[in-house]
Amino acid sequence: MKKILKMLSLTCFVICVLLWIPNLLFQVPSDLFLEIFIIAPIGVLLAIFSKTKWLIIGNTIMFFSFFILMGLGSIIEAIIHS
Repeated sequence: MKKILKMLSLTCFVICVLLWIPNLLFQVPSDLFLEIFIIAPIGVLLAIFSKTKWLIIGNTIMFFSFFILMGLGSIIEAIIHS
């Protein structure tokens, strides 16, 4: 059971990473990344139940990735234009 939960949590993490590809790599505006706010918490819960720390951390980072990238973008923009 623990192995299944770990694999499902890893799948959630990989899906979250793949959802960012259109926006980051291809520079194509896509609202698909908003699915991260649904998938990442599920991945965190599955990782908690499987007691896998690195998946808990990875899925949590993916949940906050929108805010992290927005913050980094604002900092880079401020550095470029100052």
